[in-house]
Amino acid sequence: MEDKSNNWTKTDFYDIADLLTDEQKLVQATIREFVKREISPIIEDCCQRSHFPKEIVKKMGEVGIFGPTIPEEYGGGGMDYITYGLIMQEIERGDSGMRSTASVQSSLVMYPIFKYGSEEQKKKFLPRLASGDYLGCFGLTEPDHGSNPAGMVTHFEDKGDHYLLNGSKMWISNSPLADVAVVWAKNDQGRIRGLLVEKGMEGFTAPEIHNKWSLRASITGELVFHNVKVPKENLLPGADGLSAPLACLDSARYGISWGVIGAAIDCFESARLYSLQRIQFDKPIASFQLIQKKLSEMLTEITKAQLLAWRLGNLMNQKKASTAQISLAKRNNVDMALNIAREARQIFGGMGITGEYPIMRHMANLESVITYEGTHDIHLLILGHAITGISAFK
Repeated sequence: MEDKSNNWTKTDFYDIADLLTDEQKLVQATIREFVKREISPIIEDCCQRSHFPKEIVKKMGEVGIFGPTIPEEYGGGGMDYITYGLIMQEIERGDSGMRSTASVQSSLVMYPIFKYGSEEQKKKFLPRLASGDYLGCFGLTEPDHGSNPAGMVTHFEDKGDHYLLNGSKMWISNSPLADVAVVWAKNDQGRIRGLLVEKGMEGFTAPEIHNKWSLRASITGELVFHNVKVPKENLLPGADGLSAPLACLDSARYGISWGVIGAAIDCFESARLYSLQRIQFDKPIASFQLIQKKLSEMLTEITKAQLLAWRLGNLMNQKKASTAQISLAKRNNVDMALNIAREARQIFGGMGITGEYPIMRHMANLESVITYEGTHDIHLLILGHAITGISAFK
């Protein structure tokens, strides 16, 4: 059936593209084509089989998805934060699990090595991570310490010529296949420091977590350390205290605030087109008031999220973005995307639960995204602290 809405197929109601540079638009178009070519054709099958397409890592590296804000001298893209956000948006338009892979690699592995690492560490790891030759992961969350990372029990002892690491981490994206893990642990003085733990170190294992109903095309696992000897040159010299991993989370949360807009757009555009094609009572369901109400509200929320992310991107570029501002955007935009996925599912009726359409996959994925990198409620408390000056965590 002909699309009767003036052939309007993009979700940019306030012409936000006019605010972008030619380079930003070119990068966005490049990643969109990459997703259409490499992710969209395989993602439904991967999710149904709970399969991570590990070949995607090298392909992402080749197109410049990893480390877009890292300087070019270390293999990164040397781009700004709005460009990074657009990259995350286009990938998550394909799948949240695929965006998680890219987000972890860029914000939680490459970023801390660049920000806190030695020159030798930067030269050793960053180019390999940027190219996709290496896959990385970020070890902060523990089985008994999620929203309270300061309570971590993973620790290391100074043994003179090396460190001895013991403990475990949980819910770690990329971990079973990671070549290097950025691990946060307490030293002999109880200070949180960052260590680069490499695949193959004796006593280091990364078992996969199975039976997930969400992010099924992403690989998730544990990190287990049993008397792992870590060379002293693998300590991140610039990271001292909990503020270091939290700064990494700010970078990741920023990317999420853009990424989930892509999932929302995919749900909205799929539902809009379906409503124009689905005939009931001898006319397309798009002609009914309740369907138009849903579509109108969905577009409104997407537009608000786009403007919020764009403004936050400018603050990031100016190095003015606060943790609370990032938390507000992450919380609002993930909630927006999840609500749109649910509304879109209603428009599809029973067809919305099938793999023929992307709606249920996005909805299930977003149930994880609304929890990781700080839960929905924890971000409220971060914002509440900024508003009142009183911490609810103590």
